Amino acid sequence: MKKLILMALLVTVSAAALSGCKGGTKKGGNGSVTVGITQDLDSLDPHKAVAAGTKEVLYNIFEGLVKPDENGNLVPAVAENYLISEDGTAYTFKLRKGVKFHNGKTVTAEDVIYSLKRCAGMLETSDPEVRVVAALSIISDITAEQKDGADYVTIHLKEANTELIGYLTCSIIPKDYTDQKTKPVGTGPFRFVSYTPMKSFVMEKNKDYYGTKAHFDKVTFSISESTDAAFLKLQAGEIDVFPYLTVDQAEQLKDQYNIEVGEMSLVQGLFLNNKVKPFDDIKVRQAMNYAIDKDEILQMLNGGKGAKIGSGVYASFKSYFNENCTNTYNYDPEKAKQLLKEAGYENGFTFTCSVPSNYSYHVQTAEILVSQLKKVGITMNIQLIEWASWISDVYQGHQFESTIIGLDSQLAPSDILKYYIGGTAKNFINYESSKFDSLYKEAMATTDEAKKKELYAQAQQCLADDAASVFLQSPSLMVAVKKGLAGYKFYPVYVQDMAALKKAER
Repeated sequence: MKKLILMALLVTVSAAALSGCKGGTKKGGNGSVTVGITQDLDSLDPHKAVAAGTKEVLYNIFEGLVKPDENGNLVPAVAENYLISEDGTAYTFKLRKGVKFHNGKTVTAEDVIYSLKRCAGMLETSDPEVRVVAALSIISDITAEQKDGADYVTIHLKEANTELIGYLTCSIIPKDYTDQKTKPVGTGPFRFVSYTPMKSFVMEKNKDYYGTKAHFDKVTFSISESTDAAFLKLQAGEIDVFPYLTVDQAEQLKDQYNIEVGEMSLVQGLFLNNKVKPFDDIKVRQAMNYAIDKDEILQMLNGGKGAKIGSGVYASFKSYFNENCTNTYNYDPEKAKQLLKEAGYENGFTFTCSVPSNYSYHVQTAEILVSQLKKVGITMNIQLIEWASWISDVYQGHQFESTIIGLDSQLAPSDILKYYIGGTAKNFINYESSKFDSLYKEAMATTDEAKKKELYAQAQQCLADDAASVFLQSPSLMVAVKKGLAGYKFYPVYVQDMAALKKAER
């Protein structure tokens, strides 16, 4: 017997707004808005994008069978509803009628199957640039049928997996469309207009969108080479929305902008390469954890806002977040010194931390850590690198000693913890633990939700006990929204939803 999971239709988010916005109101339209970002897009093809900063933009263009809402629910998109078999080995989706791609063609079951197989690496002819979703390797087949005048797509699995729905937000694209890299086509509330590298990504309202349509006719993502450059644009009033502010920046902008405060759904950490000295020694990694004062970091960067973490799941993922891990290492510089002595580093050591220069928040975190670690005799040298170099050298090449970054995920606990599975490419810190791997595998396999939560809690504690890295915080998220705008929404995943943003009703 199958369990029916019906999903409510997307609702219009109502929000009070003030008047005015950049671009004004043109006759018969609703004007434009400019959003500041500090990272260039690494691909316009959603299946080839790696950077979270790219995905937050493309969220407006593309949709999956389901999509996340601001409450962490997976709501209807290309699918109208779905069924999960009782044994967790089959997902059946009823496709929504009349959904059109931005090129005017109607979405078919063939498009859905093509998109899912492309993401899963199941096409006969594969594209090496496509970032195959490892979680989808569990798929054995994807079939389609018509009944009662509707199209259904069923995903058959090799084994039970009740978390797969969290990965089925992967973008549905046209099967026979060949210009995705330069003229992307999806089903979202905005359609692509233009892209100029390191300058702008422009999109316009999709007037044929099946759901609640966007309020603005045009949205421009203005790309700056650094946060400092973007901040100058903010001060000049050239940007209407800008996320990831520091406390000091927010204070300077309060006359022009409303400062919206939420929480980033990120695991920010000082990630340590477990295969290079001295971080191949657990005592050194534990010493690093005791030497770092997370409360001071939150106070200096966020005015005390944000949430401390002690393992690999971010705090807003409440169903699976193991709060006990935050107490595994309390600030204790004397304990840190003792562990360094036991590890043979009584006089400390020097190491390099590679930090992507376009993320000022991570750079500022690094500067605080330099001061904290110095107190126990450890010298941390900051190496600022371009984002492209971080992707190639650190994330993909594993050629680094340490780095500071924020990790995001799909709405599945297996996704945020996938970075620590032994021997996998995404395990960029080279962490190895047979215990963690076993817990992760067992949690993935069970269909018992209570057992799943307990196993993932144990896996998080395993990361903490092994001091796999220094898990710092889920930072607060401060967003500058120009006065006269409202409707900005915070999500438990990394997106910038421009469809909900609107002007005031006078």
